Amino acid sequence: MNKNTVLAWATFIMIVMGVVLIALGVYRYADVAGWGFATVGIGFFAIAWVFNALKGRV
Repeated sequence: MNKNTVLAWATFIMIVMGVVLIALGVYRYADVAGWGFATVGIGFFAIAWVFNALKGRV
């Protein structure tokens, strides 16, 4: 695996984890803790966006 493949897998895993965390925040923890789960999920999307932007530049 080269660097771009590793970044692609990291991006995919981060997107999946972001969706899972947002889903947990919406469906499982509907109270105040849900806001934290959803916020962390959005943070995972932001980091995945950075990983995707780094592909081809590293």
